[in-house]
Amino acid sequence: MSLPIIILKPKRDASIKRKHPWVFSGAIQKIVLPDNAEVPAEGNLVEVLDSKENFLGIGHFGESSIAVRVLSFDKKDINQEFFEGKFNSALDLRNSLGLSSGKNTTCYRLVHAEGDGLPGLIIDIYNDVAVVQAHSKGMVNELEKIKEALKSTLKEHIKVVYCKSEQTLPKQYAKHVKDGYLWQSADKQSGKEIVKENNLKFEIDWVTGQKTGFFIDQRENRNALQKYVANKLVLNTFCYSGGFSVYALDSGAKEVHSVDSSAKAIELTDRNIEINFPKEKKHKSFVQDTFSFLNESETSYDVIILDPPAYAKSKSAKHNAIQGYRRLNERALRMIGKGGVLFTFSCSQIIHRKLFEDTITAAAIDASRSVRILEHLSQPADHPVNIFHPEGEYLKGLVLFVE
Repeated sequence: MSLPIIILKPKRDASIKRKHPWVFSGAIQKIVLPDNAEVPAEGNLVEVLDSKENFLGIGHFGESSIAVRVLSFDKKDINQEFFEGKFNSALDLRNSLGLSSGKNTTCYRLVHAEGDGLPGLIIDIYNDVAVVQAHSKGMVNELEKIKEALKSTLKEHIKVVYCKSEQTLPKQYAKHVKDGYLWQSADKQSGKEIVKENNLKFEIDWVTGQKTGFFIDQRENRNALQKYVANKLVLNTFCYSGGFSVYALDSGAKEVHSVDSSAKAIELTDRNIEINFPKEKKHKSFVQDTFSFLNESETSYDVIILDPPAYAKSKSAKHNAIQGYRRLNERALRMIGKGGVLFTFSCSQIIHRKLFEDTITAAAIDASRSVRILEHLSQPADHPVNIFHPEGEYLKGLVLFVE
C-alpha cells in the first residue's frame, strides 16, 4: 500500500538534507495521497519529498509542530527487519563500551531515540529485562515489531519486554495505551530487579518506578562524584533512589544526607543503602521538599548534589525554569562550606548548556560566592547525541569549587 506523501516548500528542505530527523509543520507545502493512501493521522508512516519531488525520507507523521519524525533517509520498509538492523547497530555500540558484558554493570540504555536513529523510542536494559518507552504515537504503532526485533536481537539475554509509555506520550494518546508486558518468559514474573552499576547494587522497580525504573543517564556523573567525597559531609537532594548517596558512601564519605519530597523515593534510597552497606550508620534520609530543606537547614555541607527534575518541558515554561534553577543554586551556594564542591544539573532539553551556565553564574553573584568550574558533565555514551540533532543533548552538569 502506498504511503501518503509530504511535499516540502521550496528552500525548506535544508535541515532534512543535513540529516536532521525532524520536519516542522511550517515547512510543508502539501500532502499528496497516492492511490489507496489514506489521509495521514498521528503516528502513520509517510514519505517526505522536496519541492521537486525528490525523496528525502520516511517517518512517523505528527499533528503538532514536529510534523514528521524521520526514521530513514533511504527508501526502506519500516518492518521488523528494519528495527532489528537498528537494534543490532545500537547493541554493537554498547558492546564496544563494555556495557552489555554484564561484568561490572548490568543496566544500560540500548536505544536513545534520535541518538540511535529511532526518534520517539527509548529502550533500557535491566539484567534480562527490556523496558520500552514510546514518546510518540508512531512508536506505539510499532510496538509489535519492536518486541519481536528485541527478542531476535537479544535472544537468550532477554526474558521480559515491558512497555512503560503512559507517562511519556501526549495526553490525548496516553489514555489509549496501558503500561504492561509485551512479552515475558514463563520463569520471569517479578516487577523488580537488583542490577549492578559499576559494581554497586540498585533495586529497580520497572513497573512503578520513575522513568523506566532508574536514572541510568547519571551513571558516569555518579562515578565522577567519588573523588570529591572522602571524609566529607554530603547532601544529595532530589535523591530518588539514592544513586549519588550510594556512590558517596562507597567512596568514604563521613556522612551522607538524602532528601526527596517522595516517601517512596526515600524508601528506595534506604533500600539501596541497605543492599550495599547492611550495617551502615553514616546515612540519614529526609522526606522533605528540597527548597524547604535548604531554607531550614543550618548544616554546612562539604559536597552538595542538585539533580532536580526537568523544570521546563515546553518553551512556555522556560523563564520560570531559569528562575527555579537560579533560586535553587543560590540557596545551595549560600549554605555550602568554604572549599565545598557543588554538583549541579539540568535535564531540561530546552535549557541549553550556555543558558544553564549563565543561570548558575547569576546564582553565584546573588549568593556572593567565588566559584570555579572544575568539570563539565553530560549524559553517558549509551545516551549518544546525533551530531545532526544537537537537541538530543539534554543533560547538563557542572562541578563547582566554592570558596
